[in-house]
Order: sequence, then structure tokens, then C-alpha cells
Amino acid sequence: MTQRVRTVGIVAKPQAAGRLPLLEHLLELLQARGAGVALDGEAARLARRPALPVLSRAEMPRKVDLLVVLGGDGTLLSVARHSGPGSAPILGVNLGNLGFLTEVSASEMERAVLSCLKGPVPVERRMMLRVRLSRNGKVLASFAGLNDAVVAKTTLARMIEVRVEVGGDLLTTMRGDGVIVATPTGSTAYNLSAGGPIVTPGIGALLVTPLCPHTLTMRPLLVDARSPVEITLLEESGAVFLTVDGQQGHAVEKGDRVRVGRARATVPLVVPPGRSHFALLREKLGWGSRPPARNPKFRDGLVLPSVK
Repeated sequence: MTQRVRTVGIVAKPQAAGRLPLLEHLLELLQARGAGVALDGEAARLARRPALPVLSRAEMPRKVDLLVVLGGDGTLLSVARHSGPGSAPILGVNLGNLGFLTEVSASEMERAVLSCLKGPVPVERRMMLRVRLSRNGKVLASFAGLNDAVVAKTTLARMIEVRVEVGGDLLTTMRGDGVIVATPTGSTAYNLSAGGPIVTPGIGALLVTPLCPHTLTMRPLLVDARSPVEITLLEESGAVFLTVDGQQGHAVEKGDRVRVGRARATVPLVVPPGRSHFALLREKLGWGSRPPARNPKFRDGLVLPSVK
């Protein structure tokens, strides 16, 4: 991105009063550089600066030149779904736990923001999902998401039966807890916990991952992102729900169809200087790190008596 950054939007994680010093530091940094600032409602509540304009998270991506998210991946997802043509790049500062999307640590924030202000802003465009729920041929709900769409049961010890189609062709009928359809960005979210593969962000694919399938040969599958995935609920013995990015959703009834496809819009994420996707995986997942040294007093969970 070559456009000069004139106005920076700040989105803050709710109930983040302990992060107020970081927000204050960011505001001072931006004002010292002559950049305009806009706050979302939560950042405005924390900062208590009535002179600064306040924008909703839906407005923010189109009314600023750079969007800084102070929070975790969930906070970033709440902004990313509003991205569209001309949306501002998003710089995520991790104040959560793992943080695959909010890559920049609090200690790295100043350097990353100054780099963006100097320009150009290094951006990686991530694929988004367009999710549509239909009942009796009528669209009931439509959602945008960056990570995943999940059709799953909400009751214990029950299974559902679904038909899964890819690009109009039958893939399978399946009994189990449900199905995840994820983007490569979402491959390190719920998909990873469910045993799905990790996929590099630039690959144009959708990941179809079964949740606890009754047939053990049913395995995760990558399909061309140009072929939408459609899930039809055939049988259910309890409540079933469609959830998008863990934040939006709608109840699903027998016969309902959920269509998950690639959205036209993309999410522009700022790439931290000198950071690669593989370095992120090594850092977040601990790949290549040595296990802690074994205590010779322990073996197979038992405490061995000392020999004198």
C-alpha cells in the first residue's frame, strides 16, 4: 500500500482497563507525528478524550488510512468482517493469548506503527468467506467472516447428519458433531483444534474439516476456493447452530442449507517488518524448541526414591 497514512483508527478490546498505558502511549505517538486519530467506542471509553472522533467498528475500515487493533484475534475478527474495497489495512497488537492474527507484541507496537507512518505499508490480503443460510429456498441470514463457518450441534452426546456438496457435486453424507469450513487464515483456529491441516495464507483453498465424524475414514479436505461448499442438515436430535468466526450465527433446522464461498472482498493485514508466516508458526506453536530437561527423579509419572 503506497497511500500516505493521515488518519489512524484505534479499536480496543473490551474490559481492557489494564491496557490503558499502551493506549495512551499510542495516542501520544500518533499526535506527536501529526496523524489524525479516530477511536471506536471502547477505545474512547478508556482514553476519555472527548475531542477525538468516535466511529463504530463497521465505519472504521473505510474512514481511516490505518487501523490499529489493541486486543486479541477475536477483537481483530470483529473489525475484519467489515472490510471491503478501499478498506484500511489492519495492524493487530496482541493483548490476548496466542494471537495468530494480532502478530505484533506490545513491545513491538511503536516500531510497527512508525514504519506504517513512514510508508509504504506492507499489506497481505487475506481471503474472506461469504456465508448464507437458506430455508425453503429463502435466504434467512448472510454473514462475512475471515476464519471459518461452523455447522454443529449444541447438545451433548448427540449427532447430526449432513450432506456436504462442493461446487454442486456431492462430497459425502456424514454423521457426527458437525463440519468446519475454514479459510487458510482460519486453519490455525478451530480447524487446527479439530485436527485439520495448517495452510499458508496465500493458497486459494477452503478447508472442510469434520467434527468427530462417526465414520473414521472421513478426513479433512482442501478444495478449490472457487467451488463453494454447501451443507444441508438432514437429521438432527437437538439444537444445531451456524457460527461464523465464533461471533455471529443463526439456528439451523432440518432441511436448511448453508452455503460457504469465497467473498469478493479481502482483508488487508499489515505484515510486521522482518516477520514471515513460518516464523509466526514457530513462535506460536513452539516448533523446533527443545523440551525441558528431564528430572532424573521422575520416570513415567512416578517419583523415584533417592539411592544413598
